[in-house]
Formats: sequence, structure tokens, C-alpha cells
Amino acid sequence: MLSLYRPGHGILHRMPAGPKLLLLLGAVLAVSVLPSHWWAAVAAGVVAVGYAVAGFGDGMLGMRVLAQQTLMLRWLLLVTFVPQLIFLGPEAAVANTARVTAAVLLAGLLVLTTRVTDLLDAVERGLRPLRRFRFDSERAAVLLTVTLTTVPVLARLAQEVRDAQRARGARPGLRLFAVPFLILSLKHADQLGEALSARGVR
Repeated sequence: MLSLYRPGHGILHRMPAGPKLLLLLGAVLAVSVLPSHWWAAVAAGVVAVGYAVAGFGDGMLGMRVLAQQTLMLRWLLLVTFVPQLIFLGPEAAVANTARVTAAVLLAGLLVLTTRVTDLLDAVERGLRPLRRFRFDSERAAVLLTVTLTTVPVLARLAQEVRDAQRARGARPGLRLFAVPFLILSLKHADQLGEALSARGVR
């Protein structure tokens, strides 16, 4: 399964996958319940602290990695912000966009510091008690893990397509971008399907 995991020796890398998942989910929920006018500053602070303590070894306390992740989300930010600015006003647009951005960046932080197999095993163990209610914990774990990993992976694929086009001197355009991005996305879906089949998931 394609992963964005980056080896490291920081606090989040050393933390077991289960507690780490609960910690990051708790961070998302904590900033989500704050009043909207507090949201942007608090969300930015929580995300910055998370990347700083992750120990990526980029020489900038994780800020270079954070900037790369945020840059890959720029189209998501644009699509999220502009319609809300038009229909809801600037305060709601900033608050809601910050909420979405922080959630995706924290999910990306989890993926960057946790191997997919470790995350999958942790979620499956956490859901195992629900088996007595005929709840398929393995399928639920796969669904959650795939959800957490897909958005950052697709963002990276989009960045790779744009970088390749710039290297060839191609003019930016939706058609020139969409075709190779679609091909890479379908290739990723095939790899994901093969990984799930190898794990026995049908």
C-alpha cells in the first residue's frame, strides 16, 4: 500500500499507533468546539506544535514539512474558502477553512509518522471488542486507514504531476493536469486493491 511515512525519531514516531491516533483525533475535536473567532489562531497553533514535536529532522522544527503539506492542499483551501466567503462571509469562511485544513494536516501528520500496517493493526485491536455485536472490526479498520491515507497520497500525486509538467516547460492547464493525475490515481487504486486482496479483504 502506498504510504507517505517518513522515518524519524521524534515523540510521535516513538508513540504507539493507537494512543497517537486517539491523541490526534482528540486534538481535532478540541479545536473544533472552540468559537469561530478563536479557530484560525488555535488551529494553526495546534498543527504547528504537532509538526514541531514530530521530529522530522528537516532543520526547521518540522515547519518545512508543514509548508509542503499545506502547499499540496492549496486547491482544497481555494475550493473550501471562496464559496463560503461569497455566501457566509469572511469570518465563517476563515473559520471553516481553518477547521478543514487543520483536520487534513493532522491526519497527514498521523500518516507521516505511522506505518500503515501499524495503524491498521492498532485500529483493528481497538475495534475488536465490538466483534461480540457481529461488527467486522477488520473491515472497519481497513476503511478508516484507507480514508486517512488516501487524501495525503492524492495530494502528493497531484504535486508530482505539477512538478513534472514544470520540468518539461508545459503550460499549466486543467486538461494537461487532469489526464496524468487520473492515470496516477487509478494506478494508486490498483495498488490499493492489490494490497487489500493480499490482506484477504474482499
